[in-house]
Amino acid sequence: MDKVIYVGATGATHNMEALRIHANNLANASTEGFRADLVRAEALLSHGPGYESRVYSDLQPSATDFSQGALIETGSELDVAISGEGFIAVQTPDGGEAYTRAGGLQINSFGELLSGNGLPVLGNAGPIAIPANQKVEVGSDGTISVVEQGQGAEAITAFDRIKLVNPPTNEINKGSDGLLRRSDGSLELADAGVRLRSGYVEASNVNVVDAMVDMIAITRNFEMSIKLIRTAEENSQASAQLLQSN
Repeated sequence: MDKVIYVGATGATHNMEALRIHANNLANASTEGFRADLVRAEALLSHGPGYESRVYSDLQPSATDFSQGALIETGSELDVAISGEGFIAVQTPDGGEAYTRAGGLQINSFGELLSGNGLPVLGNAGPIAIPANQKVEVGSDGTISVVEQGQGAEAITAFDRIKLVNPPTNEINKGSDGLLRRSDGSLELADAGVRLRSGYVEASNVNVVDAMVDMIAITRNFEMSIKLIRTAEENSQASAQLLQSN
């Protein structure tokens, strides 16, 4: 069988994976704090006897676009957006630690402070639990201040501080749950330089127009790969007929 069939097959397979990644980006275009995935591929020349004209494609692990999304003003005191680099530390369902930019904070019926994706936000000593209050404020450094029930506005006191981190982007990976973790599995130390903007949330950094254009181009490349396979099959059938006629 002509190696061109394998060239077309690898191209079609990897185009399908690229299409899946772009479709996931589009599906999360309105997801708060979402970071787009980037498709990476490598061309591999096939060596062997004869003219080296076969080039395969090898899909590399997807990368992440860490550029900042647009900041949307909400006016809510619990909504925060990271200004510049950095992440909010949250507790994962398995008890581990991960990082996110989803800053649409909320307080559940148990007083737990949750991130925009519904995970417990970590503070100085683990997940943050807010006492019964009549007012909650989040400072630019992540400090949480509360006015407890029955107290006047002047009785506002610092209660805890959100754990804000700023690991190098080349040392963190995004999991299938959309959360970021250090590649080596270790925990990142809090960074006092990370700043929040209260009353804002960060939108997804997915560019919908670019993603749509990329999906159209990928679809055409997929069709080209399939056409290459069909052409190789037709050539094989024509060659077989010529040999039979002789």
